[in-house]
Amino acid sequence: MSPISPRHRFRDPRSTRCDFLGSILVRCPNCDRTAHVGTAEPAGVRDQNLFTPRRLVCRNCGTARESRRGGLVLHRDPYGSARDPYFGVRLWLQTETRHGWVWAYNLEHLDLIKRFVLAPLREGIPWHDHGRKMTVVARLPAWMQQARNRDEVLRAIARIHASLLRT
Repeated sequence: MSPISPRHRFRDPRSTRCDFLGSILVRCPNCDRTAHVGTAEPAGVRDQNLFTPRRLVCRNCGTARESRRGGLVLHRDPYGSARDPYFGVRLWLQTETRHGWVWAYNLEHLDLIKRFVLAPLREGIPWHDHGRKMTVVARLPAWMQQARNRDEVLRAIARIHASLLRT
């Protein structure tokens, strides 16, 4: 029996969605083009956690907003479009399928979902292992984890990538 190549195997990197909140692509609330939500602190500051003030910047229309400390809402409506946890504006990297929404905070997050969906062998975290259990991959909806929906999810991810190229 031949070993499974690393290309066909996915091991959960134990990333939570909080790991992807450093840089978020959103729709500008003024011009509906691509905007960016990042930390408002200088790049050299080491204390950049979930509650660090954030700044929304749109290079198209010049919109700039700042959030205050503690303004974070990670809840999401499973039947509606996904929103940024700091400003409540719609995410750019999202599309609707017949089963539900495929969304990501940034390209790194989208790549993780794509690698998971592509892999025929998916290794989760063992039940006896201590540490993070509710990772991004473990929290994906059941329909995204099913092999029969693989093509549909990959088409949705391709549409999301195409939306970036149009801007």
